[in-house]
Amino acid sequence: MEYKISIEELDNTPSKTIEFHFEDKIKELNCVTPLTADLEIKSLGEFVEVTGNVKGILRLECDICLKEFDYTLDFRIDEMYAKQALMDDYGQETELKEGQFITDLNGEDEIDIYDLLYQSVILNLPNKKVCGINCNGDKFLKEENLSDPRLDVFKNIKIDRE
Repeated sequence: MEYKISIEELDNTPSKTIEFHFEDKIKELNCVTPLTADLEIKSLGEFVEVTGNVKGILRLECDICLKEFDYTLDFRIDEMYAKQALMDDYGQETELKEGQFITDLNGEDEIDIYDLLYQSVILNLPNKKVCGINCNGDKFLKEENLSDPRLDVFKNIKIDRE
């Protein structure tokens, strides 16, 4: 299915707004459930604003114990797109909210919702993926005696301290 919103179609709607419902798995992510997003796409003259909420469950790998766990997503999207090149001098001012960025469409005639959702999910994942507050990663690593054979070359390095 195509998940693209035509800028021309958006501009030609009486309210300059399109409500868009997304419910699908993103193939680049390990989705347990389909991601759902209820988005409002609004034409604001030279800009397009996409707002809404995203929910779903992803399967992630714990950074400590390396076991897989399910991670629940539930976050807001608030994206702004410039219809023309950002270097152009706009006649109107647009207020940006904290943490908001403008994506330059460079004259593209559509917005790829699939790509927007993929990027938004990636940016909303935790920096450190941990399966739980009581993760026994240290115990797991010691029991399994995991080591990376590629690092064996460093075991015999001698450092001269002069």
